[in-house]
Amino acid sequence: MVDRIRGLDSTVGMKADSSFLTEAERDELIEIVRNGLEEHRIARRANAMLLLDRGMSFDRVAEVLFLDDSTIRLWRKAFAEGGVDNLLMFDLKGGSCALSSTQIEELRDWATRTLPGSTAEIGAFIKERFDVDYAGRSGLIKLMGRIGFVWRKPESVPAKTNAEAQRSFIEHHEKLRNSLGPDDVVVYADAVHPTQEVRLAGRWLPRKARCAIAPSDGRKRLNLHGAIDLESGMTRVVDAPVVDATTTISLFEMLEKAYPGLGKIHVVLDNARYHHAKMVRDWLARPGCRIVVHFVPAYCPHLNPIERLWGVMHKNVTHNKRYAMFEDFADAVLTFLRDTVPKRFAEFASSITDNFRVIDPKDFRILA
Repeated sequence: MVDRIRGLDSTVGMKADSSFLTEAERDELIEIVRNGLEEHRIARRANAMLLLDRGMSFDRVAEVLFLDDSTIRLWRKAFAEGGVDNLLMFDLKGGSCALSSTQIEELRDWATRTLPGSTAEIGAFIKERFDVDYAGRSGLIKLMGRIGFVWRKPESVPAKTNAEAQRSFIEHHEKLRNSLGPDDVVVYADAVHPTQEVRLAGRWLPRKARCAIAPSDGRKRLNLHGAIDLESGMTRVVDAPVVDATTTISLFEMLEKAYPGLGKIHVVLDNARYHHAKMVRDWLARPGCRIVVHFVPAYCPHLNPIERLWGVMHKNVTHNKRYAMFEDFADAVLTFLRDTVPKRFAEFASSITDNFRVIDPKDFRILA
């Protein structure tokens, strides 16, 4: 507490002091500022602390935020006395009654244990436990945001995902990219099976408006084996009745034709059986073969950038789009992958990258 309240001045309440935030506090406040769903007044408090931490005076911060310096001093004092939590709960009220700090802590502990799935569940707990009635869903959303909670869907994390194997692959990939010869290239390959169906996606609408789209009549699907070069945006796609060892070899042959003057063509793949088939191994072992394969760890599709291409494809081709005829659907998908992506890759490049992250099940609270 001594460190936190350094800089107090009996005449003005507090003197400006730079670099008072810990790294964790700074990261938390930055996240609040960047969270577009956070309440405006909360974001402004976080912004004020970050500006003071950078060495701005109270007067200057007040000028930047169009406030008076006494308000900034009160916020700084609240932060000094209770950190980020106190800043978020500063002047916090619920319904017609205020929750005490003890009640807030009990709510936080309960929510941490139970991970409530709705504001109705939270409101019922507050009413039953504290006899406080929060009027409306928005008030509960703001309350949970102020005490450090966000509403988030669970992520799908395979229990067999190996964090160390991911780190090893990322290191291998980095070395590969940095050691490429002038005549070498890296591409990323995978299979995808888009189905002729509408994928519903949200849209901004006037508050009382509603929108709808008719479902597709068909359920046919494409079976595609594709590859992408992240340097140029070039793609190659095999369209076949099934994806198997034969389509794998066909894709490799396409790649060798696409790079006639280059040396090694490094292909990053997942561990599908057909990628390891004897037919494929024999083809790769033939004299003069320029394809060199690299396999991502098992259960780690996030380490293959082409998975992100499939997401971009769905966003542009299937989201809120209905195709009455399968032929129209197939043409839209293949045209996008074969023609649109290479031509407009500068537009899509930021979404289709090899900016990898390690997913460790230990970092998640497993619900079931």
